[in-house]
Amino acid sequence: MGVKFIGYIGFNNTSELHNGVRHRILDRDYVNAAAKAQEAGGFDRVLIPFGSNTPESQIVAAHAAAITTTLGFLVAHRPGFTQPTLAARQLATLDQLSNGRVAVHIITGGADDEMARDGDVGTTKAERYARTDEYLTVLKEEWNATQPFDHSGRFYQVRGALSAIHPTNLPIFFGGTSAEAIDVAGRHAEVYATWGETLEATREIVARVKASAARYGREVGFSLSLRPVIAETEEKAWRRADDIVAQVRANREALGLPISGHQPPNDGSRRLLETASRARQDTRLWTGVAQLTGAQGNSTGLVGTPEQVAHALLDYYDIGIDHFLIRGFEPLDDAIAYGRDLIPLVRELVAERDSRRLAVAS
Repeated sequence: MGVKFIGYIGFNNTSELHNGVRHRILDRDYVNAAAKAQEAGGFDRVLIPFGSNTPESQIVAAHAAAITTTLGFLVAHRPGFTQPTLAARQLATLDQLSNGRVAVHIITGGADDEMARDGDVGTTKAERYARTDEYLTVLKEEWNATQPFDHSGRFYQVRGALSAIHPTNLPIFFGGTSAEAIDVAGRHAEVYATWGETLEATREIVARVKASAARYGREVGFSLSLRPVIAETEEKAWRRADDIVAQVRANREALGLPISGHQPPNDGSRRLLETASRARQDTRLWTGVAQLTGAQGNSTGLVGTPEQVAHALLDYYDIGIDHFLIRGFEPLDDAIAYGRDLIPLVRELVAERDSRRLAVAS
């Protein structure tokens, strides 16, 4: 099956560790260094995130693509603010200019206040997923049509659409654990993206998404997001994890932000918060930061030596995860360490595992 690694370019070299930075500012030097380091480190793609107060993901991806040659880009994109026909041409153009190195991560949006900042006021989560479903239907039609097409739906009306530019191969990543999200994923996603939970919980979500895709006669890959904390010994790795928790706690207290007790608005974060009921699970799964932040975003990790974390990732691979999105709390330094110490080990373990499976099958 093989394994792919996705890194992260978050606009500047900060994280929850750095005084709780809440508003990202675009640091060109960091973007350049992060793109080149993750290309050199063997990452297949990097995620360029989306937020209602952040730099624009497609433009950052275009810049990073221009200074790299092999690194792929997973461009986070929120449907509903751009007409799907226009978004299809924008993404296809970026794909063509980067020689086929683009994928798109569709972020429907679960927080009403963030949606409102971009003018999306009064829509329910169910309505937003319905809109996303229709949006992706039109977007894919714009990518694939060879004759003018019309579309008449609840959210979009299109007459005589036909794009002159098409992507070479532009995978759709999609996340969300609500029933509406799982249905959209089954219908449209090439890769379903989820956050780092226990093996049991991950196995359950993989089964749900596979069943959804099967209803539409499709198959789907799976991406798991984690924040690995690695060091030369297990003791040092756990000490570093404890230090991260202490610093994040101090930052949040200094900013007057809540320490746990926060109830997130989306199903995925609520699941993650349930996972975070204990700081350590499945031997290596670490949820210390998730406990502090109310499981906001990608906040769980695996802790140990590179060898120990590599074997923990292999456990997820065995239940169907074929993409790992990994990013650290020291963004640039950790990305370099992952490329040097972790990714080669995982690729070696996966190759050995797949070789044995093929031998048994033959």
